[in-house]
Amino acid sequence: MLKKMCLTLCLTAFLAWAQDDEFDDSDFVSAGNSAATEASSESGSKSGDEFEDAEDSYVSRSQKEDMEARKKFEEDQRADEYANSLRRRDWLKDRLVLEIGMGSRMPFMGETGMGMGFGAGFEYITRWHIGAYASFGFLPKGTDTDFDDIELEGGTGYKVGLNYYLFPKNPLHLGLSVSYGTVYFDHNVKPEDGVRPLIKVNGVQFDALITYLTNEWYYLQFSFGMYYSPELSKKDESNPSLRWTDKRQEALESAVVNEDGMSKTGIVFGIAIGYALPELFPDDTEKRRREREKERERSGR
Repeated sequence: MLKKMCLTLCLTAFLAWAQDDEFDDSDFVSAGNSAATEASSESGSKSGDEFEDAEDSYVSRSQKEDMEARKKFEEDQRADEYANSLRRRDWLKDRLVLEIGMGSRMPFMGETGMGMGFGAGFEYITRWHIGAYASFGFLPKGTDTDFDDIELEGGTGYKVGLNYYLFPKNPLHLGLSVSYGTVYFDHNVKPEDGVRPLIKVNGVQFDALITYLTNEWYYLQFSFGMYYSPELSKKDESNPSLRWTDKRQEALESAVVNEDGMSKTGIVFGIAIGYALPELFPDDTEKRRREREKERERSGR
């Protein structure tokens, strides 16, 4: 009986010892695994957060730069549209035009054989749509269309004046003009040594204008009007279309077919083309384009 009790106690002690060792090992392993797992989890979580923060920072910075570039582009577009709208409202503001043409504005007209002079001039149109212009022209020497052995004398003329333009919103501008200078000539004169002299008169001229002008360099103008020459209304030697034939009798002879001399009024017309010099006087759109070009050069883009 005593042996059985001793054996039972020994077996119980052995089992208790064995259970304590197994518990301790598993607990150690379990604790170690748990700590490692927790450390690994913390480390992974920390690295993942840092990567996500860096990625979010990069994406937001890229998006911000893209938004700023798009915003600047839209501002430039709006500025261009605004500049264009300004120019569409006023094609005539501060324009310098170089012109060449024929007829009454470049600078005179006439009859019998050569109806128009050839000339060149310039015009500056202010922001109030009033343009000041001047022209100088010549009439080349020619041959009478009816008599081959008779020549027509040549000459020069000038014209200065003011123009006022209407409808600045439209590329076609109607206008009014008043000018002074050489207004008319006549070759219908008795020949002298085989040459018909040129009778050239000065006076005032009034014209209606039809002009094509935009912000580009193109310029085209038609004019139609009337001249008035006070010197042709005189009945003395100051009238170039009359001459004295007998000073003792003070009789007057007409130098032209009309016995009363040239008419002091008459209808005239002309045509001119020109170059509007957009580089010297750029419009608002061109100014904006030049500013952007300078900005790109400074930034090296």
